[in-house]
Amino acid sequence: MGAAKEEFLREFGRDYGYPGGPKTIDEIRATEFKRLGGMAYLDHAGATLYSELQMESIFKDLTANIYGNPHSQSDSSFATSDIVRSARQQVLDYLKASPKDYKCIFSSGATAALKLVGEAFPWSHQSSFVYTMENHNSVLGIREYALEQGAQAYAVNIEEAEHDTFTGNVASVRATKHQILTRNEAKFLDKDHTGSAYNLFAFPSECNFSGSKFSLELVKIVKEDLIRYSDGSPSFKGCWKVLIDAAKGCATDPPDLSKCNADFVVISFYKLFGYPTGLGALIVHTDAAKLLKRTYFSGGTVAASIADINYVKRREGIEELFEDGTIPFLSIASLCHGFKVLNSLTIPAISRHTSSLATYLRDILVALRHPNGTSVCTIYGSRSSKTLCNEMGPVVSFNLRQPDGSWVGHREVEKLASLSGIQLRTGCFCNPGACAKYLGLSHSDLATNIAAGHVCWDDCDIINGKPTGAVRVSLGYMSTYEDIKKFIDFVSTSFVSTRTHASDGSQFCGRSIHFADIGFENRYSASRFHLKSITVYPIKSCAGFSMDRWPLSSGGLLHDREWLLQSLTGETLTQKKVPEMSLLRTYIDLSQGILYIESPRCKGRLQITLNSSPCNDKREQISWHGQIYQVQGYNKEVDTWFSTAIGRPCTLLRHMSSSHCVSSCERDGIGTCRESRSRLNFPNEAQFLLISEESVSDLNNRLNSTDAGKDVRRTSIQINPMRFRPNLVISGGRPYAEDEWRNIKIGNKYFRSLGGCNRCQMINFVIDAEQVQKTNEPLATLASYRRVKQGKILFGVLLRYESEAGEGKTDDLWLQVGESIIPE
Repeated sequence: MGAAKEEFLREFGRDYGYPGGPKTIDEIRATEFKRLGGMAYLDHAGATLYSELQMESIFKDLTANIYGNPHSQSDSSFATSDIVRSARQQVLDYLKASPKDYKCIFSSGATAALKLVGEAFPWSHQSSFVYTMENHNSVLGIREYALEQGAQAYAVNIEEAEHDTFTGNVASVRATKHQILTRNEAKFLDKDHTGSAYNLFAFPSECNFSGSKFSLELVKIVKEDLIRYSDGSPSFKGCWKVLIDAAKGCATDPPDLSKCNADFVVISFYKLFGYPTGLGALIVHTDAAKLLKRTYFSGGTVAASIADINYVKRREGIEELFEDGTIPFLSIASLCHGFKVLNSLTIPAISRHTSSLATYLRDILVALRHPNGTSVCTIYGSRSSKTLCNEMGPVVSFNLRQPDGSWVGHREVEKLASLSGIQLRTGCFCNPGACAKYLGLSHSDLATNIAAGHVCWDDCDIINGKPTGAVRVSLGYMSTYEDIKKFIDFVSTSFVSTRTHASDGSQFCGRSIHFADIGFENRYSASRFHLKSITVYPIKSCAGFSMDRWPLSSGGLLHDREWLLQSLTGETLTQKKVPEMSLLRTYIDLSQGILYIESPRCKGRLQITLNSSPCNDKREQISWHGQIYQVQGYNKEVDTWFSTAIGRPCTLLRHMSSSHCVSSCERDGIGTCRESRSRLNFPNEAQFLLISEESVSDLNNRLNSTDAGKDVRRTSIQINPMRFRPNLVISGGRPYAEDEWRNIKIGNKYFRSLGGCNRCQMINFVIDAEQVQKTNEPLATLASYRRVKQGKILFGVLLRYESEAGEGKTDDLWLQVGESIIPE
């Protein structure tokens, strides 16, 4: 045992590892999660992991018993009804909910349970839907039902709780009310409202963004109208019902419904014990259930109906009334095996175990410093006794900073973590309110981000110098100290500077090779650069071919990335998702006007004539990177060939025309500028990618260098320049000289540098015996010394052909291997 773990156990040993339980944490990992190996899985808020013994028990159960459709009277149906009845009781017991007061309605997930509440709630034009900023999108979606029925909706920030001097209980809560949203007011203006107005207040038991826990006292506060708004506006208008989204918090701290009378609680079972997925529940108070009104009826929800007249008699049981169709009874039968795991460890022990790890991680991250004293990590969420969010769940959400205070992009952190065997999640986690709140994003910031094309799950992690999301580490009952230690070591190695920085704020992982102190012109005139190879990639993400001589066009190299493969659902296929595309070899014979394609999965090679009409008379439009392209497809035989070649149905599309011009402003300083207006076929960013042989050689030296601390060779691999899929490979000069270039001349053709190329995991794919394998290199090594501002890992430069600057005879519009290169 290392000294660090000994220190950890001295502080957290009473809570960590289930002391006194049926198994220690080490035994749990060794016997029930063997498949993890050395991986650190840190995304339990997204989906926790199922136990291997749990799955063995489920399989044994399903293979030993016969469960029939419960909408029948057979013995197998009765067996199913019994197991479903037992599962409902287990869910209620888990929340300490009396079956007299609460009912368990199974749904296809927590989202479906929330949707059920939204569509069946008795909204009126006097109703309000109020929700804390820290709510999941699935909760925010309820407001659409409210607004459509004339109700108002608004978000609130819980700011401060005032406690009773004698009892210590919360007496009232101060809150800030955000903009009130309304819709269709005129439609309901003249309608008289009869009876009481019902309002709905929603909050999470634990924020899935920050891990902040909301006190269950908020239920009583809302129902007794004890919220005091900072603007002085009254809050009470009718009867308040309270919804708790416990999908995240239920895994380690389920709401105790014996102590609070919440009306609705939603949970998701794969967040509790990994399996089954696609199953959740709405736990509803019997009084609140009587208020819900359904329009749709289905099999299972009706006692009788007549097909040709307007008659339906609905079932009276609360569960039967709201569970459409045949419930997923085999998944429900699996629940008991998941609850058995949790009950054997006990929820209090799970809570203490995960809390000890989360607290330790927060303390370490907060203490991390760069050599210049600046903090490495900014953590979101805090324990404040003044608010109702005074405890933290097993979630640590944060962003990293570089020594000059600039942010590291969260996608870059996720990318490198994956290479290190660490699985975590980044972004806003479908919680836009908490994301904006903790990151300090104004409405103007959000509108700017959306206008820039930013959407959920994309790679736009920093816009205008501000992060658009965060990094989240979330822990489960099987998480270990070793998982946390691996993550801490990863952050320290990859993102903590190892030397003091210059006062000019230069990046710690910027260019590793510094030029001698000589004039710029002399530096390059003394070096002899020449074009070493030219490679064309006709089909996006497929293999290319190299030529000694090739013509230029307004879009770059002639026919470069002029075709792409598209899935039947319209998704553009790339190597990131379909690595097998790299096995497709291409070649263009200009003299014959034919594109040849070969695949190890197809017997014959495919020929496509360049100057013929592709296949059908009808052109179509597709969207790629926010631009509209006119494309044309091919016949069924061609599509079948490619579908066989990549192992999934797809179609081949050829770019015919577009008004696509790249037009982006310079940002983030040297090395990441993107100012251009040029025609493109289907590349991601630019017409050309240029790679230097000398830069690749330096990378190989680093890959094969001796680790001074351990006196061992790091690895023994050699990276070929073609691993980076360049169009142009150059030779001569010093490593990374291309980083400094703004314009270059190849022969008599002029090109503009658009900055460095941000690298992704694609460069880690290796073809071995007609199989594509994923490795950790060279991206991991590049990250150690080629990361610049925003955390981007740059290698190679992007170019645009300046055709207006290089006009000449037609014979001159060719690139030739061996041509001299003059940087300007």
